[in-house]
Amino acid sequence: MSDNRSQFATKRALFARGSWSETSRISDILRKETVGGALLLLATAIALIWANSPWAEYYDKLGQLRLGTDRLGLHLDLTLATWSADGLLAIFFFVVGLELKREFVAGDLRDPARAALPVAAALGGMVVPAMIFLAFNAAAGEGATRGWAIPTATDIAFAVAVLAVISTHLPAALRTFLLTLAVVDDLLAITVIAVFYTDTVDLAALGFALIPLALFAVCVQRRVRSWWILLPLAVTTWAFVHESGIHATVAGVLLGFTVPVLRSQAAGGPDAGPGLAEYFERRIRPISAGVAVPVFALFAAGVTVGGFTGFSTALSDSVAMGIVVGLVVGKAVGVFGTTWVLSAVTRARLDSDLRWIDVFGMALLAGIGFTVSLLIGDLAFGAGTERDAHVKVGVLTGSVVSTLLASIVLMMRNRHYRKVCAQEALDHNRDGMPDVFEESGGSRRGT
Repeated sequence: MSDNRSQFATKRALFARGSWSETSRISDILRKETVGGALLLLATAIALIWANSPWAEYYDKLGQLRLGTDRLGLHLDLTLATWSADGLLAIFFFVVGLELKREFVAGDLRDPARAALPVAAALGGMVVPAMIFLAFNAAAGEGATRGWAIPTATDIAFAVAVLAVISTHLPAALRTFLLTLAVVDDLLAITVIAVFYTDTVDLAALGFALIPLALFAVCVQRRVRSWWILLPLAVTTWAFVHESGIHATVAGVLLGFTVPVLRSQAAGGPDAGPGLAEYFERRIRPISAGVAVPVFALFAAGVTVGGFTGFSTALSDSVAMGIVVGLVVGKAVGVFGTTWVLSAVTRARLDSDLRWIDVFGMALLAGIGFTVSLLIGDLAFGAGTERDAHVKVGVLTGSVVSTLLASIVLMMRNRHYRKVCAQEALDHNRDGMPDVFEESGGSRRGT
């Protein structure tokens, strides 16, 4: 029995090619995220330039402009910066919830063996950076350790934008791994926010949130698509979760989880066809990637650096250094190390077309932390505080360094994979599906 298990393990390949339908879906998502990543980069640049210009005071005034009302007893008189963090990011996490459910219900990752790798890598990519941050700030005092979760997040939009810029032809399995790792990473991050960054919980408000959430779930399970029914229920759920003291973005994930993935659960399982999750994802992802996340970045990324002196002063803070080292070293060690250990323990070999340097490049790319890292920084130290400014400097610096290192490694591999892709293009059939995907189980032909 043990020999059979050993033989099975040695035949299983890490990052093996998945099914053609799943690869096509992932490629479509990455194209949309690439556009969103470009907008995110633009919004970040505008925020940094504006915050360090003679008109910086107007940037601050815009973020502090208040909209909303408290008349309903829900404390919704919020600043624009808060609306972007609590409201717009809820849209982003709704898409995260849809994508994660889609992956584990109908995607290639419904296979536990395939799911184990990105989930384990995401966990490793969170634990190691957190430990590094705590090591830097154990003796810092003044509540510095409260920011331990800041370097644990990966920003998928930025990471995909980097892939697009360097024009890499990385295998689809690695791109799928990065996307899935980032989605799982985001789910773990929102869990951390709900558990560790919630001081008090209003149980009554939380109980009221369950009512519109349940009604939303009933509607989507009955395949209701009417926005004038679903949107008020979603907004009401968000408002009550916000009032409860739990970060309102949690509502987005919960709403996403209620949406059915399959057209009919009783009509053939994963092969029954797309459900509402795909329908909503196609319509809401452009709003998330093109509006919600860039607007959040516009309000969150602006930090007055104060020249080289101010920059060096910010980096001298143990919080900023813990973030930089956590993102650059911690993420790479956590993701790559966990993948290597999983390979050694299960005796699973790397796919024959890949090298460990490819995995290391993707692990470096996972060190690009932005959206959720900035959000956690606001929650940990308070928006607009001096330490929050140091957090922004640390997140931006760590992300830039990770980008440069990952680009160097992946561009070294770019020439090789361009040749591989050119050869595979010759194997396309008339139906548009590469021959390598026609083998049963979606595995590629041996070479």
